[in-house]
Amino acid sequence: MSQSAGKNQHVAVLAFPLGSHPWPLLNLASRLASAAPDVRFSFLNTAKSNQKLSATSGAHLPHNLKLYVVADGVPEGHVPKNPPEELELFLEAAPESFRKGMDMAMAETGQQKITCIMSDAFLVFGSDMAADIHAKWVPLFVPAPYDLSAHFYSALIHETYAKACGGSEAHGNGGAVGDLNPIDKNLDAIPGLSVMRFGDLSPDILQEILPGNHSNSSPIFARALRRLREVLPRANAVVMNSFQELNSAILTDDLKSKFRDILYVGFLKLIVPTPPLPPSHSDATGCLPWLDEQKPTSVAYISFGTVAVLPPHEFAALAEALEASCVPFLWSLRENFKAFLPNGFLERTRKQGKIVPWAPQAYVLSHKAVGVYITHCGYNSVFESLVGGVPMICRPILADNMMNGRMVEDVWEIGVRVEGGVFTKKGMIKSLELVLGHDDQHRRRMKEKIRDLKELVVKAAGPDGIASNDFKTLLELISQ
Repeated sequence: MSQSAGKNQHVAVLAFPLGSHPWPLLNLASRLASAAPDVRFSFLNTAKSNQKLSATSGAHLPHNLKLYVVADGVPEGHVPKNPPEELELFLEAAPESFRKGMDMAMAETGQQKITCIMSDAFLVFGSDMAADIHAKWVPLFVPAPYDLSAHFYSALIHETYAKACGGSEAHGNGGAVGDLNPIDKNLDAIPGLSVMRFGDLSPDILQEILPGNHSNSSPIFARALRRLREVLPRANAVVMNSFQELNSAILTDDLKSKFRDILYVGFLKLIVPTPPLPPSHSDATGCLPWLDEQKPTSVAYISFGTVAVLPPHEFAALAEALEASCVPFLWSLRENFKAFLPNGFLERTRKQGKIVPWAPQAYVLSHKAVGVYITHCGYNSVFESLVGGVPMICRPILADNMMNGRMVEDVWEIGVRVEGGVFTKKGMIKSLELVLGHDDQHRRRMKEKIRDLKELVVKAAGPDGIASNDFKTLLELISQ
């Protein structure tokens, strides 16, 4: 990059404030800001989300990256009834909120023109905003590449599903027509998705193609997802929160044919290879000191992220299985969910396990005591587990979780999905036995698969990996 590059460049970074989405985008902006100190970065996000980010990253931001607050769309004094309503209110107000935020950022910088909009790909209006101000548009797609492919081909998936039904309508959650259950049909018609099945698709795609299947998502969000295939080809480049080396050549080549450029910059919530664990006494949550007292690969770590929620009876079934199996456990569980645990569970298992409201997940998964991760199978969580070398027991809940679970069990072979797709006491005991039990051959095979995949990821993140070259390409794009 030339010495003068970036001097007049101003990148507005537009965050999708829900779930784990803001962290990868902030990490990408931070990496770019550190590598291009003459480029100004204005990170626009809601107050609530920025507060969470600042708690973990705020003190370490580069000097040329500043966080700004945009409105969340929630009327004063109103409390959203549920996450879909919160999402709906945010998206309805978002275009105007982000315009005001960009005006604020320009005013603070002496009206320095915004030359690039880097946004979460779910904020599809970023394309029009960039066009209006003659700026570049660079969206980041946070979920997996195969999830992007499914969104892109949703019309073809709909058509294929109709054929699988023999022209008849299926009902409910993929009801069968005669002996045929289309929900189990492989997505052979989609390049690179032949391992996936209709039932692995996210609820937001299924609601388009399954009569009677209604996602809990907001209508505005559903429309935004449908627009992805229309607007992403307009982007100067689409950035992927992934390593190209982990995907099939068929999927990679097909996605490359759809966009001007597609850049795989690695997992943006992770440092690969992982740094050494911090001293246990510095962990205020108490997780690392507790893990230090456990036997190697003996502990089940349980976390379902910040958005995914289990039905109450599944919390109870999981707790009963943990207690019956006598497996030591570390459970990241918010206070309001403790009411779903069996009566007396906390007292009876106080020596067996530890429950915390939040855990330093990347550090926990890198600790030698952790033998299995019980997870909803979010994309970031899958790869924190992979880099930590920990096999998974997957209970997919929402969004791309089912597709990730299919990859974990059937393609990468680094974990198992819970029996029947839901937690039961019997099924969970069986899964724990499978991963932590006496079947040394099965355990060894999973550990070998994880080790091989981790080596691939470490190599991909290295100086000769595609991620390094793609990051340099992105840096040039926003700096010129």
